[in-house]
Parts: sequence; structure tokens; C-alpha cells
Amino acid sequence: MPEVVIVGGGIAGLVCARHLHEAGVEVLLLEASDAVGDPLRTDTVDGFRLDRGFHVLLTASPEARRMLDYEALDLRAFAPGALVRREGRFRQVFDPWRRPLAGLESSALGHLGDQLRALRLRSRVTAGPLEALWRRGEVTVREALDVEGFSDTFVEAFFRPFLGALCLDRGLGTSSRVFDFFLRMLAQGEAAVPAGGIAEIPAQLLRSLPPEFVRTGAAVLSIQSDGVSLRGGERIAARRVVLATDPAETERLVELRGGDTLAVRALYGRYGVTCLYFAAPEPPVQEPMLVLDGEGSGPVNHLCVPTQVAPEYGPGGSALVSASVLAEPSSPEEEAALVAAARAQLTGWFGDQVTQWTHLRTYVLRKMLPDQSPGRLDPAALPAWVGPGLLVCSGEREGGGLQGALASGRRAAEVLLEEAVSSRA
Repeated sequence: MPEVVIVGGGIAGLVCARHLHEAGVEVLLLEASDAVGDPLRTDTVDGFRLDRGFHVLLTASPEARRMLDYEALDLRAFAPGALVRREGRFRQVFDPWRRPLAGLESSALGHLGDQLRALRLRSRVTAGPLEALWRRGEVTVREALDVEGFSDTFVEAFFRPFLGALCLDRGLGTSSRVFDFFLRMLAQGEAAVPAGGIAEIPAQLLRSLPPEFVRTGAAVLSIQSDGVSLRGGERIAARRVVLATDPAETERLVELRGGDTLAVRALYGRYGVTCLYFAAPEPPVQEPMLVLDGEGSGPVNHLCVPTQVAPEYGPGGSALVSASVLAEPSSPEEEAALVAAARAQLTGWFGDQVTQWTHLRTYVLRKMLPDQSPGRLDPAALPAWVGPGLLVCSGEREGGGLQGALASGRRAAEVLLEEAVSSRA
């Protein structure tokens, strides 16, 4: 009988399982789908590697450094900075610390003073220990940028689409703490993807576990005080159960168990995104950079050419284009209209070459990130225990995304290990 059953084979569940396994705890991870790692999955279509959504690894992340072997992942990095579409042309925005002489190009988006403000902001977010950043006062990003003195032009042209790419929040309502964290990570490291696709990250975590510790195609129907029941009728006994599922499934299982659903409901209110993939005869941009919509014309908020970052993402001889829209179509008709609108916008950017692009696939990722506005992300205020022997492990508690999932999995394992020590004392 396993000591711990983990329900959900995403990044948080895999990390929790790995920490427990390394501590000598017998664990069984159950994943309902056919593979672990959702949403960090990669499909192959016509020789192209399509990540299920736009995902990057921030190499400066302490959680990622702790858990991942970067060399084995064979990372390919984006160039620092971005290409911003503004007033009918593309303008390059660079990290003013890494490329100070390129600042004049950035200043074309706003005032020359914006470059100095960007340097000051960079210095502020990289100063002191990382833990201190989360103890600072928080306001919305919009309010923080006003305090910093950035011009309205620079905020509208750069920061709105930039935060849309980072947090799916073009409205700038995200907590300044979250924003500062991402800026610090980008200043101290790189945004990168594995050459083999984003699915290489959960695959690496999976390889750290004995095969008998993981079962896919194992959907949990309900949870009892002494284990779980699968949809096929099988019962698995366990002393402790960890829920590492999405909030809706977590709430369903907790409610059936008679546990505390209030803490789970605090995870809702998330942002979604739609990712469109196209095969193009030629790359529309040569730089391995993120492209931002600084005009607000929509629907595409940000775009990249993965094959310019990692040539391994394509079969050679053509380019892969990834375009992200901050919307969630609810029907095939809405999805088709969104693809058509994106094509029209990108034709305005890149000209008639877009008519030669082949639409490969659309991924609609619903409720991808939690509400990260001020006061929402306080892991200490959300109890991990939601019932006797029942622990919730959710990346939403830590702000969502890869960093949040890695941190949540570690924290859940630490809670279980501390409890085991206390029970033996």
C-alpha cells in the first residue's frame, strides 16, 4: 500500500512525487489522461513540434534550477527584448542593461526618460534577496508604472502587451509583486524552450520516478478516508491523498469527501488564451524574439517564430509561427472567426505572405492562470489541508504557470514530510 496517493500528473503532482520519493516515501501518482505534464504537452503535426500554448522556462527561477537539468533539456533561448508593432512598423525594445546603446530604438515608443526609468526599475527588482520581493507592498501593475513615471505611450505600446504575454492580463491589474518577480527572472536569466519541445520538462521529471510509481489512464471517481476509488471500480488504499488537479476537479473531489471547498474556490477566476499555429514558407521575422501588439488592434497579443528560437521545432525548409490571442472561443464558428481575424491582423503586419501560411492547429487553453491581482496570491492564507489526510497541491496557490507548479509541488511534499516527522515524535 502506498503511503501517499497523488491525484493529477501535472508539474505540481510530478514534483511532489519526486520530492517524496527522494525522501524514501512510497508514492503512487494517478493521471486521468494518457500522459503526464498537462498543459506542458507537445504534439507533432506535419513535422512541426507544437507546444500546447506559448510556454517558456525562465532559467533564473530558483524552483526550476532546483528541479531541472538544464543541460539535458538542451535549452534554446529567446533573444532578450521584444519587437513591438506600433504605428505601422516594428520597433525593437531591448533590456537597457544588456544593450544600453539600443535604447534609442526603445525610446521611439515613448520618451527618452522611459529608458532611464526602465533601468531604475530593473535595479529595484533585482536588489536584495528574492524573498524580500514578496514582502513588499503591492498595487496593480498600472499603479506601479504610474509611480515609476513611465509615459502613457510606453505603457500602452509595451507594458500592456508585455503583461498580456507574461500573465495574460493586458488590463495591467496584476499584482506588482508578480510583475516584479517576472522582471527579475528576465533580468537575471533567459526565457528558453527545450529543443525537443516544452513536454521535455515533465518528461524529465517523470524519468526521476520508478515506473511503478506512476499510472496514466487512471481517473479518480472519489476519495475516502483510507484511499481513493477509480472510475473503473478499483480501490487504492493510502494513508494520505494529495490533490494536484485543476480547481474544478479538486473542488468536486473535496466536496464529495466533505472537505473544505472554500480554500479551493479561492483558486478560481483565471485567465485563458488561444494559441494559433501556422506553417510559413519563410519566417515573418528573423529575430528569435517575442513580437508584441503595441497598437491594441488585436486579436493577436503576442507572436513568436519558434523555429527561429529552436530550429528543432520544424522539419526544415519552412517556419513555425505561434500567435496568441487573449480570448477563449466557445464554438467552432467562433474559433474559425478568430483564425480569420488573426490572419487579417497579421496580413497587416507582414503583407501578402500570410496568405501562404497553412493553419496547423488551434489550442484553446481555458482558465490557464489565476487571478493575480493584489491580495489574491497569499499562499499562507490558503490552508493546504482541506480534510483529514487530504492535501491540496495547486500551482494556482503560487501564481500559476511553471514556476507556481514547481513551488506548489515542493511545498506540498514538505508539508507531508513535516507531518510524518511530527507524528513519529
